[in-house]
Amino acid sequence: MDATNLVKNTLDQIPQAGPDAKRIVGLVKQSGRITGYKLSDETFVSKPDAVQMAKQGKISGVGIAHRGATEYLKAIPNGNENDNLGNLPSVSPRQSI
Repeated sequence: MDATNLVKNTLDQIPQAGPDAKRIVGLVKQSGRITGYKLSDETFVSKPDAVQMAKQGKISGVGIAHRGATEYLKAIPNGNENDNLGNLPSVSPRQSI
């Protein structure tokens, strides 16, 4: 099994992104932990809201995984390291999320 399939197997869900789906372009962090995301339309969403949006096909390039009872987003491997969530810049939201 190659690394791409291995990562995909760790996801609980890979939602089908809709035609108007946004991309995650930045990470909002607090004490080193991701608390939200900046989307390609310049909006900021909380981590739980982003999970719900991804499930609804409103965010592309991500799958849903879980740790304990907490769901979170993981990038779907596509061979481009630049758009992996861990490689995205940390950003400060203009409004609280």
